[in-house]
Amino acid sequence: DGLRITGILQIPAGEGPFPVIVMNHGFAARSNYTSGDGTDRAAAYFVERGYITIASDFRTWGGSDISPSFFHTGLVIDVMNLIASLPSILQADVSRIGMWGHSMGGGITTKILTILGGRETEFPVRAAVLYAPNSADDADLIARWGYGCIGDISAGELLETCNSADVIPESLPAEMIAAYVESATSAERMREIAPFYHLENVSVPVQIHIGSADGDYIGSTPPEWSYKLNQGLLDVGKDMELFVYDGQRHSFTGDAWLLFMDRTITFFDEQLK
Repeated sequence: DGLRITGILQIPAGEGPFPVIVMNHGFAARSNYTSGDGTDRAAAYFVERGYITIASDFRTWGGSDISPSFFHTGLVIDVMNLIASLPSILQADVSRIGMWGHSMGGGITTKILTILGGRETEFPVRAAVLYAPNSADDADLIARWGYGCIGDISAGELLETCNSADVIPESLPAEMIAAYVESATSAERMREIAPFYHLENVSVPVQIHIGSADGDYIGSTPPEWSYKLNQGLLDVGKDMELFVYDGQRHSFTGDAWLLFMDRTITFFDEQLK
Protein backbone atom coordinates (compact mmCIF):
# COMPACT_ATOMS: atom_id res chain seq x y z
CA ASP A 1 0.00 0.00 0.00
CA GLY A 2 3.01 2.28 -0.32
CA LEU A 3 3.45 2.45 3.45
CA ARG A 4 6.53 1.97 5.58
CA ILE A 5 5.58 -0.40 8.40
CA THR A 6 8.11 -0.98 11.16
CA GLY A 7 8.29 -3.89 13.58
CA ILE A 8 10.44 -6.46 15.34
CA LEU A 9 11.94 -9.59 13.75
CA GLN A 10 13.67 -12.23 15.85
CA ILE A 11 15.49 -15.24 14.35
CA PRO A 12 16.74 -18.22 16.40
CA ALA A 13 20.38 -19.23 16.38
CA GLY A 14 21.20 -21.89 13.81
CA GLU A 15 20.76 -22.46 10.10
CA GLY A 16 17.03 -23.11 9.89
CA PRO A 17 14.73 -23.08 8.11
CA PHE A 18 12.46 -22.23 11.02
CA PRO A 19 8.66 -22.04 11.31
CA VAL A 20 7.30 -18.52 11.68
CA ILE A 21 4.89 -17.00 14.19
CA VAL A 22 3.33 -13.72 13.08
CA MET A 23 2.47 -11.74 16.21
CA ASN A 24 -0.25 -9.07 16.40
CA HIS A 25 -0.06 -6.61 19.28
CA GLY A 26 -2.97 -5.15 21.20
CA PHE A 27 -4.05 -1.55 21.46
CA ALA A 28 -1.68 0.86 23.22
CA ALA A 29 -1.55 4.63 23.31
CA ARG A 30 0.64 5.57 20.36
CA SER A 31 2.51 8.19 22.41
CA ASN A 32 3.78 5.47 24.77
CA TYR A 33 4.18 2.63 22.27
CA THR A 34 7.55 1.27 21.11
CA SER A 35 8.21 -1.61 18.72
CA GLY A 36 7.59 -4.96 20.38
CA ASP A 37 5.22 -3.70 23.06
CA GLY A 38 2.65 -6.38 23.82
CA THR A 39 4.51 -9.13 21.96
CA ASP A 40 8.12 -9.07 23.18
CA ARG A 41 7.67 -11.33 26.22
CA ALA A 42 5.98 -14.08 24.24
CA ALA A 43 8.31 -13.60 21.26
CA ALA A 44 11.35 -14.32 23.41
CA TYR A 45 9.68 -17.54 24.59
CA PHE A 46 9.02 -18.65 21.01
CA VAL A 47 12.46 -17.76 19.65
CA GLU A 48 14.17 -19.76 22.38
CA ARG A 49 12.13 -22.76 21.16
CA GLY A 50 13.06 -22.52 17.52
CA TYR A 51 10.52 -20.13 15.98
CA ILE A 52 11.09 -17.00 13.96
CA THR A 53 8.82 -14.27 15.31
CA ILE A 54 7.79 -11.14 13.48
CA ALA A 55 5.54 -8.43 14.91
CA SER A 56 4.53 -5.41 12.87
CA ASP A 57 3.68 -2.13 14.57
CA PHE A 58 0.70 -1.55 12.24
CA ARG A 59 0.03 1.76 10.53
CA THR A 60 0.16 4.73 12.95
CA TRP A 61 2.08 2.80 15.65
CA GLY A 62 5.84 2.84 16.25
CA GLY A 63 7.74 4.16 13.25
CA SER A 64 5.02 3.17 10.78
CA ASP A 65 3.36 5.56 8.37
CA ILE A 66 -0.15 6.91 8.91
CA SER A 67 -2.97 5.75 6.65
CA PRO A 68 -6.73 5.24 7.08
CA SER A 69 -8.09 2.11 8.74
CA PHE A 70 -11.81 1.36 8.90
CA PHE A 71 -12.95 -1.32 11.38
CA HIS A 72 -9.27 -2.37 11.78
CA THR A 73 -9.08 -3.32 8.10
CA GLY A 74 -5.97 -1.20 7.55
CA LEU A 75 -4.22 -3.22 10.24
CA VAL A 76 -5.44 -6.44 8.62
CA ILE A 77 -3.95 -5.27 5.31
CA ASP A 78 -0.62 -4.57 7.03
CA VAL A 79 -0.48 -8.15 8.34
CA MET A 80 -1.53 -9.63 4.99
CA ASN A 81 1.29 -7.71 3.32
CA LEU A 82 3.66 -8.92 6.04
CA ILE A 83 2.72 -12.54 5.36
CA ALA A 84 3.33 -12.01 1.64
CA SER A 85 6.81 -10.65 2.42
CA LEU A 86 7.94 -13.60 4.58
CA PRO A 87 9.85 -15.33 1.72
CA SER A 88 12.34 -12.45 1.92
CA ILE A 89 13.53 -13.93 5.25
CA LEU A 90 16.00 -16.59 4.11
CA GLN A 91 15.70 -18.63 7.32
CA ALA A 92 11.88 -18.73 7.21
CA ASP A 93 9.89 -21.82 6.25
CA VAL A 94 6.80 -20.20 4.75
CA SER A 95 4.99 -23.53 4.62
CA ARG A 96 4.83 -23.41 8.45
CA ILE A 97 3.24 -20.14 9.59
CA GLY A 98 1.34 -19.64 12.84
CA MET A 99 -0.33 -16.50 14.17
CA TRP A 100 -0.62 -15.14 17.72
CA GLY A 101 -2.69 -12.12 18.69
CA HIS A 102 -3.43 -10.32 21.93
CA SER A 103 -6.53 -8.18 22.51
CA MET A 104 -6.94 -5.98 19.41
CA GLY A 105 -4.36 -8.23 17.76
CA GLY A 106 -6.54 -11.22 18.55
CA GLY A 107 -9.43 -9.54 16.75
CA ILE A 108 -7.18 -8.81 13.77
CA THR A 109 -6.11 -12.47 13.76
CA THR A 110 -9.74 -13.62 13.66
CA LYS A 111 -10.44 -11.34 10.70
CA ILE A 112 -7.42 -12.72 8.86
CA LEU A 113 -8.48 -16.32 9.50
CA THR A 114 -11.87 -15.70 7.89
CA ILE A 115 -10.18 -14.03 4.88
CA LEU A 116 -7.44 -16.60 4.30
CA GLY A 117 -9.77 -19.53 4.87
CA GLY A 118 -12.10 -18.39 2.13
CA ARG A 119 -9.58 -18.42 -0.71
CA GLU A 120 -6.47 -20.10 -2.03
CA THR A 121 -3.26 -18.48 -0.81
CA GLU A 122 0.40 -19.24 -1.38
CA PHE A 123 1.43 -18.74 2.26
CA PRO A 124 -1.35 -20.07 4.50
CA VAL A 125 -1.56 -19.62 8.25
CA ARG A 126 -1.76 -23.13 9.71
CA ALA A 127 -2.67 -22.43 13.36
CA ALA A 128 -3.73 -19.47 15.49
CA VAL A 129 -3.70 -18.49 19.17
CA LEU A 130 -6.04 -15.77 20.43
CA TYR A 131 -5.00 -14.28 23.77
CA ALA A 132 -7.72 -12.20 25.47
CA PRO A 133 -9.04 -11.30 22.01
CA ASN A 134 -11.34 -8.54 20.87
CA SER A 135 -14.82 -9.68 19.97
CA ALA A 136 -15.20 -11.24 16.53
CA ASP A 137 -18.43 -9.25 16.25
CA ASP A 138 -17.60 -5.61 15.44
CA ALA A 139 -20.93 -4.49 16.88
CA ASP A 140 -19.63 -5.54 20.33
CA LEU A 141 -16.57 -3.31 19.89
CA ILE A 142 -18.70 -0.33 18.89
CA ALA A 143 -21.06 -0.91 21.81
CA ARG A 144 -18.10 -0.83 24.23
CA TRP A 145 -15.84 1.81 22.66
CA GLY A 146 -17.78 3.58 19.93
CA TYR A 147 -16.78 3.79 16.30
CA GLY A 148 -13.53 5.35 15.12
CA CYS A 149 -12.36 8.78 16.22
CA ILE A 150 -12.60 11.18 13.29
CA GLY A 151 -9.64 13.51 12.98
CA ASP A 152 -6.54 13.86 15.16
CA ILE A 153 -5.38 10.47 16.50
CA SER A 154 -3.69 11.87 19.62
CA ALA A 155 -6.80 13.79 20.61
CA GLY A 156 -8.94 10.71 19.99
CA GLU A 157 -6.88 8.66 22.42
CA LEU A 158 -7.88 11.05 25.20
CA LEU A 159 -11.58 10.49 24.58
CA GLU A 160 -13.76 7.71 25.95
CA THR A 161 -16.49 8.14 23.36
CA CYS A 162 -14.74 6.73 20.28
CA ASN A 163 -12.40 3.90 19.29
CA SER A 164 -9.01 5.36 18.42
CA ALA A 165 -7.81 2.01 17.04
CA ASP A 166 -9.49 3.07 13.78
CA VAL A 167 -7.86 5.88 11.80
CA ILE A 168 -10.31 8.28 10.14
CA PRO A 169 -8.45 11.43 9.02
CA GLU A 170 -10.54 14.56 8.51
CA SER A 171 -8.79 14.95 5.15
CA LEU A 172 -10.80 12.05 3.74
CA PRO A 173 -13.69 12.95 1.42
CA ALA A 174 -16.79 13.89 3.41
CA GLU A 175 -18.86 11.22 1.68
CA MET A 176 -16.35 8.54 2.71
CA ILE A 177 -16.50 9.60 6.37
CA ALA A 178 -20.29 9.68 6.18
CA ALA A 179 -20.33 6.17 4.68
CA TYR A 180 -18.11 4.95 7.52
CA VAL A 181 -20.42 6.38 10.18
CA GLU A 182 -23.47 4.98 8.40
CA SER A 183 -21.86 1.54 8.30
CA ALA A 184 -20.83 1.70 11.97
CA THR A 185 -24.44 2.35 12.95
CA SER A 186 -25.96 -0.29 10.65
CA ALA A 187 -26.60 -3.73 12.14
CA GLU A 188 -26.83 -5.21 8.64
CA ARG A 189 -23.49 -3.78 7.54
CA MET A 190 -21.80 -4.89 10.75
CA ARG A 191 -22.93 -8.48 10.04
CA GLU A 192 -21.28 -8.22 6.62
CA ILE A 193 -18.04 -6.93 8.11
CA ALA A 194 -17.70 -8.95 11.33
CA PRO A 195 -15.81 -12.27 11.15
CA PHE A 196 -18.24 -13.80 13.66
CA TYR A 197 -20.75 -14.20 10.83
CA HIS A 198 -18.19 -15.82 8.51
CA LEU A 199 -16.60 -18.39 10.83
CA GLU A 200 -17.36 -21.17 8.36
CA ASN A 201 -14.34 -19.83 6.42
CA VAL A 202 -11.90 -20.59 9.27
CA SER A 203 -9.83 -23.55 8.11
CA VAL A 204 -7.15 -23.95 10.81
CA PRO A 205 -7.06 -25.06 14.47
CA VAL A 206 -7.61 -22.23 16.96
CA GLN A 207 -6.86 -21.81 20.66
CA ILE A 208 -8.45 -19.08 22.80
CA HIS A 209 -6.99 -18.07 26.19
CA ILE A 210 -8.93 -15.70 28.45
CA GLY A 211 -8.74 -14.62 32.09
CA SER A 212 -11.94 -14.93 34.12
CA ALA A 213 -11.34 -11.43 35.57
CA ASP A 214 -10.73 -9.76 32.21
CA GLY A 215 -13.00 -6.91 31.16
CA ASP A 216 -12.64 -5.08 34.48
CA TYR A 217 -11.51 -1.78 32.90
CA ILE A 218 -12.52 -0.05 29.70
CA GLY A 219 -9.44 -1.06 27.69
CA SER A 220 -9.82 -4.77 28.41
CA THR A 221 -11.86 -7.53 26.78
CA PRO A 222 -14.84 -9.15 28.55
CA PRO A 223 -14.58 -12.97 28.76
CA GLU A 224 -18.06 -13.18 27.20
CA TRP A 225 -16.51 -12.19 23.87
CA SER A 226 -14.28 -15.27 23.95
CA TYR A 227 -17.14 -17.52 25.05
CA LYS A 228 -19.22 -16.20 22.15
CA LEU A 229 -16.44 -16.84 19.62
CA ASN A 230 -15.75 -20.29 21.08
CA GLN A 231 -19.40 -21.29 20.70
CA GLY A 232 -19.55 -19.82 17.22
CA LEU A 233 -16.58 -21.89 16.09
CA LEU A 234 -18.00 -25.03 17.68
CA ASP A 235 -21.35 -24.43 16.01
CA VAL A 236 -19.71 -24.60 12.57
CA GLY A 237 -17.61 -27.63 13.48
CA LYS A 238 -14.18 -26.02 13.76
CA ASP A 239 -11.12 -27.44 15.55
CA MET A 240 -10.74 -25.24 18.60
CA GLU A 241 -9.90 -25.14 22.31
CA LEU A 242 -10.82 -22.60 24.99
CA PHE A 243 -8.80 -22.15 28.18
CA VAL A 244 -10.02 -19.95 31.04
CA TYR A 245 -7.53 -18.77 33.69
CA ASP A 246 -9.17 -18.16 37.04
CA GLY A 247 -8.62 -14.67 38.43
CA GLN A 248 -6.40 -13.51 35.56
CA ARG A 249 -7.01 -10.13 34.01
CA HIS A 250 -6.17 -8.79 30.53
CA SER A 251 -2.46 -9.67 30.67
CA PHE A 252 -1.61 -12.87 32.51
CA THR A 253 0.97 -12.98 35.29
CA GLY A 254 2.95 -15.58 37.24
CA ASP A 255 2.22 -19.26 36.86
CA ALA A 256 -0.84 -18.58 34.71
CA TRP A 257 1.29 -16.88 32.06
CA LEU A 258 3.75 -19.79 32.06
CA LEU A 259 0.90 -22.29 31.74
CA PHE A 260 -0.58 -20.25 28.88
CA MET A 261 2.74 -20.17 27.02
CA ASP A 262 3.37 -23.86 27.66
CA ARG A 263 -0.02 -24.71 26.14
CA THR A 264 0.67 -22.34 23.26
CA ILE A 265 4.07 -23.79 22.39
CA THR A 266 2.70 -27.34 22.60
CA PHE A 267 -0.09 -26.34 20.22
CA PHE A 268 2.27 -24.68 17.72
CA ASP A 269 4.71 -27.61 17.91
CA GLU A 270 1.89 -30.01 17.06
CA GLN A 271 0.64 -27.91 14.16
CA LEU A 272 3.88 -26.50 12.75
CA LYS A 273 6.65 -28.93 13.66
